[in-house]
Amino acid sequence: MRSTTGWQADSTTRTLRRAVLERRDLRPDDIAVRVDYCGVCHTDLHALLAHGSDANGVLVPGHEFTGVVTEVGSAVSDFSPGDPVAVGNIVDSCGRCRMCQAGQENFCREFPTLTYGGADRRDGSTTLGGYSREYVVSNQFAYHLPANLDAAVAAPLLCAGVTVWEPLQALGVGPGSTVAVAGLGGLGHLAVKMATGLGATTSVVSRTPDKADEARSLGAKGFVVSTDPEQMEAVRDQFDVVIDTISAPHDLAPYLRVTAMDGTLSHLGHLGPVTVETMDLLVGRKKLSSAGSGGRPSTAAMLRFCAEHGITADIELLPSSLVNRALERLERNDVRYRFVLDMSDLD
Repeated sequence: MRSTTGWQADSTTRTLRRAVLERRDLRPDDIAVRVDYCGVCHTDLHALLAHGSDANGVLVPGHEFTGVVTEVGSAVSDFSPGDPVAVGNIVDSCGRCRMCQAGQENFCREFPTLTYGGADRRDGSTTLGGYSREYVVSNQFAYHLPANLDAAVAAPLLCAGVTVWEPLQALGVGPGSTVAVAGLGGLGHLAVKMATGLGATTSVVSRTPDKADEARSLGAKGFVVSTDPEQMEAVRDQFDVVIDTISAPHDLAPYLRVTAMDGTLSHLGHLGPVTVETMDLLVGRKKLSSAGSGGRPSTAAMLRFCAEHGITADIELLPSSLVNRALERLERNDVRYRFVLDMSDLD
């Protein structure tokens, strides 16, 4: 085993504390990554709060990070020490099912192995996340970080970025498309940038009127206040694709009404039960879909696209020692738009 330092959950306080962590020795197909920057995701917060009743398990969050290869296994030929890399929220899959064979490891029939809180497919150990100075991962689930992408602002692309990239690609968004992004947060701001980069005419739908200037600075051409009935009626049946990134439970009907005939509402932000009136789908042959993360081909394509178009996350960079403060602020939605931890203070 190899030791590193990271931030581990304390189940009695629902906070993270610095701790020594054990990583596996490198298998032939593994690489060791020095984690330099790790994004802070709402999933990390939810996992920490849920961990409060589980005093026996070990939780180290973090599933969107960038760093540098420090060592490679004997069978690895695609990476060398010194290579900049990125790792997302999936670190393994069965590799055999139809989803995996189609390059959609994110939909693995046996469920993908997650970067933290998952079970290693070979030894059954619990995976520990990127809030640490080193991570050991199969080379198949690491990605070369393009040279012109800054490592700190690129880290959130590996979760928030690929989560919105997946439906934009699957739904064929491009020149001539009209896209609305509901919610302007960690997911939403990247959805605006990516949809605009793909050539779509993009608008933001938000309940907060004072976000209009922010939306336009990100590339949005239109801004609609969701609580204003007149503004919502003015864009009824207008958008080919609506990317719904709102993280709290909410009524989907208003967002289906602004979806165009044969258009799609892709529901990403709140992964819980929803209620839909069939008539909201029937009138206009509208479709309701969802997506989650991305497979290996999609993730690699997303990184290439972002490098080509200069797309990165808008972040607030903090030393990892302030991770608990970041999580507290994230719970209050006090961030524009993503926290990223600088892990160098773990040396």
